[in-house]
Amino acid sequence: MRAFVIILAVALSGCMASPTTTGAGGNPEYLGVETRLLDGDLVGFKVAMTGASSAEDVERYARCAAAQYALIRGYGFARHIRTLTDQNGGVWTADAVYTISPALPRGLRTIDAEVTVADCGVSGIPTV
Repeated sequence: MRAFVIILAVALSGCMASPTTTGAGGNPEYLGVETRLLDGDLVGFKVAMTGASSAEDVERYARCAAAQYALIRGYGFARHIRTLTDQNGGVWTADAVYTISPALPRGLRTIDAEVTVADCGVSGIPTV
């Protein structure tokens, strides 16, 4: 019985998606990031991609861009304000707004830029 469970577990592990597998084809294509400084520490990001399986994939792409931008500007943190997503003809887009700061900002939707950029690299998601 134990051997059967191990064989079943190994067989099923091949069916699980890897962290970078998204969309019907399993091949996400990241189409670029447009960054706009809105006001002081308020920054907007427009991203687009194909191969996303849901809005979460394109939101993650925007988060990666925000984290890298914070590091480029010499800041260590960002706080998510809002993200609007859309899907049209297989292309997913996100319009996200973040604040960037040198210290951990108040709020629940904060990100540590270094940790997030590292995670994006492991997941195969490009940054700015």
